[in-house]
Amino acid sequence: MDNLRNSSNGLTTSYLDIVLDALQSAGNRQRKECYAVPNLWHKGTTGSSTVDPAEYYGTIISSILSLPHESAVQSRTPAAEWTSEAVIYNHFVRLGAAFDHDRDGRIGSAPVPGGFRETGTLLKSIAMLPYIQRLGANTVYLLPLTSIGQANRKGLLGSPYAIRNPYLLDPLLGEPALNLPVETQLQAFVEAAHRMNMRVVFEFVFRTASIDSDWVSSHPGWFYWIRKTSGAEKAEQPYGPPRFEKSTLAEIYEKVDKHDFSRLPAPDAAYRNRFVQPPEHLRMIDGSYEGLTKTGEACRVASAFSDWPPDDLQPPWTDVAYLKMHRDTDFNYIAYNTIRMYDEKLDRPGTENSDLWEEISGIIPWYQQHFDIDGAMIDMGHALPRALKAEIVEKARAGRPHFAFWDENFDPSPRLLEEGFNAVFGSLPFVVHEPQYIKGLLNFLNKTGVALPFFATAENHNTPRVCHHYPNLEAGRNRALFLFTLGAVLPALPFLHAGMELCEWHPVNLGLNFSEDDRKRFPPDTLPLFNPAGYDWENSNGLEPIIEPIRKILKIRQRYIDLITCGARGSIIQPYISDPALIAVMRKANGKTLIFAGNSNVSEHVSGFMEFDPSSLILEDLISTAPLNVEQHRLSLDFGPGQCYLFELPEETGDPGTTSRL
Repeated sequence: MDNLRNSSNGLTTSYLDIVLDALQSAGNRQRKECYAVPNLWHKGTTGSSTVDPAEYYGTIISSILSLPHESAVQSRTPAAEWTSEAVIYNHFVRLGAAFDHDRDGRIGSAPVPGGFRETGTLLKSIAMLPYIQRLGANTVYLLPLTSIGQANRKGLLGSPYAIRNPYLLDPLLGEPALNLPVETQLQAFVEAAHRMNMRVVFEFVFRTASIDSDWVSSHPGWFYWIRKTSGAEKAEQPYGPPRFEKSTLAEIYEKVDKHDFSRLPAPDAAYRNRFVQPPEHLRMIDGSYEGLTKTGEACRVASAFSDWPPDDLQPPWTDVAYLKMHRDTDFNYIAYNTIRMYDEKLDRPGTENSDLWEEISGIIPWYQQHFDIDGAMIDMGHALPRALKAEIVEKARAGRPHFAFWDENFDPSPRLLEEGFNAVFGSLPFVVHEPQYIKGLLNFLNKTGVALPFFATAENHNTPRVCHHYPNLEAGRNRALFLFTLGAVLPALPFLHAGMELCEWHPVNLGLNFSEDDRKRFPPDTLPLFNPAGYDWENSNGLEPIIEPIRKILKIRQRYIDLITCGARGSIIQPYISDPALIAVMRKANGKTLIFAGNSNVSEHVSGFMEFDPSSLILEDLISTAPLNVEQHRLSLDFGPGQCYLFELPEETGDPGTTSRL
């Protein structure tokens, strides 16, 4: 992106200047209406203030424009280097920047009278950048921004993973009051982040599209098609994921665990026969495509469902379609072995849907050119053919060694490093509920080493919020801070899923690790991934936000950054600590030793001890600055619910004991 554009008078104008001019015009046009904004965005306190929106946003943009345009971001630091020091703020614009501006008690889907939206927009996201930076983040990771399909929408607003056109942005992310293309508003957001020395990473969706995608009419062979059944047939056999017998499920799991993808068990013939080859003729009926096969049989694009595990109970994705990555007619159906764990007969040279692959691999370079983004998070990267991922990385990295690639993959293995990725999602959210599982993961990482960093988070938009399982939100708050502190000392990337700092508990989407009771309690029309919603920016769910503790922990992490980012084998040691509810982690490198000790019980006090070689020693908790006294070789610990200590051992001190002296 050329951040500076030529204006009519021959001078250069930035995208932020264009937005600032549009705000001035909007301010001259609009009536003075009640428009509230959360104080956290600009004052750092709870509550809200009534402002003139044009003046409010204009003041923030003017302050950003006063910063030097050239920042460290523009120095093109290699991707692996800047990623290792990234502190990520995960932002779903439509949700994270939403607010009840007109104070009517809800987030409206239509703009308020002045022409500004209540759902989140890119303008409001620009206004949030100073807040995000104060929190301690230096990288903003944006969930999908692209246009959303209209057919069979899930919820009022549809799924952001139902991509109508990957080159068009969701118009809902623009402010009508500005009378500017939404693309200009996104360019201004990236420019603002860069001026503030922050990087911007987009999430890209390559595995799915909307069922009414613009590609359907021009490339029906890029989609799976299913017979359009009658009403009676629908009642007898509704479309959904294939069902497998228990013995077949056991065989599937065994083969996948062994990475044996030869002759993977397929769904039964009745399920496979519901799918047809791409139609020869298409027509649009009630906003959806209907096709006609060679024999004149009506068919439609098959909608998506979660395919793994093969008995997954996640709700269907009614507006999403899987893209057909291969052409083999023997695998013309949707199941785990055709869209993720590819059967080796399917995933071989010559079967690739080559024109689709060519289209997909050109998307990131287009965004690089138009928006100057710093990196890409690949949605469902674990479900893309390896050869296609290699094409995507190669094209986007051509002449851009600074461009980062992150993968939605749960295993930080050396293979992904070899494929050109700089970070992975990882598996931390799946083990955080029990201390023994956390300890098991830490032991595993200590033995294998960490080839590339993973996201140090206990939640994202597809998992339960940390506070979700705690009717007592104070306990949830303790849990969130405990897990954030633990993650901050691992060779991982501190990851702030927006709203975590506000102790949000309501799920964004029912993806992974939810119960059947959760699915009954939170139907799709209540989920913020698909409907107008906002965070409790005003009251922080009745609790003190954990903003200041997060800032403090991140500052400590930065002091020990060279030690913490070391992912070598044997670098994540768990010293002995006396109570099973307590967790201790020792990080040691470059002549320094940093120890985390914390209470995973977030509702009760827990006491314990650690042992050291010196008979006596005075240490300091870096979080509270309180002294920690080793007496008679023992450091006694008395933790409040979820409380953590971080302390450095003097260089001459021996390591704490790995087993008790008693």
